Amino acid sequence: MEWLKISTSTELVRIQTDDIAFIAADGNYSDVYLTNGNPHKMTFKLHFFDETLQRLSDNMFIRVGKSLIVNRKYIYIINIVSQELVLSGNRLKADFKLKASKEALKQLKALMEMEDGK
Repeated sequence: MEWLKISTSTELVRIQTDDIAFIAADGNYSDVYLTNGNPHKMTFKLHFFDETLQRLSDNMFIRVGKSLIVNRKYIYIINIVSQELVLSGNRLKADFKLKASKEALKQLKALMEMEDGK
């Protein structure tokens, strides 16, 4: 298990990567949603997190379209028709139902199928 360390001029945030369910873009900010359901607003765009997470030795995160990065450990349902991505797992206090574009979900589905050897 690794730690994601984010430092700003006013704070240092340390989060275990397994405790991150997903990260959602919010304009010039990003909301880091933890497995306990709590969001943490960060003063960074999603691109910053994308680059930072790529440097992890065990990167379990995947970019879904322009506005989401999800922890692939918690991907439960990818529904292209309803444009819905459901995150679930024993570490999550509740399921997260996220919206994404059909194209982004098609790409995610194909990637997950390749990783699972299907």
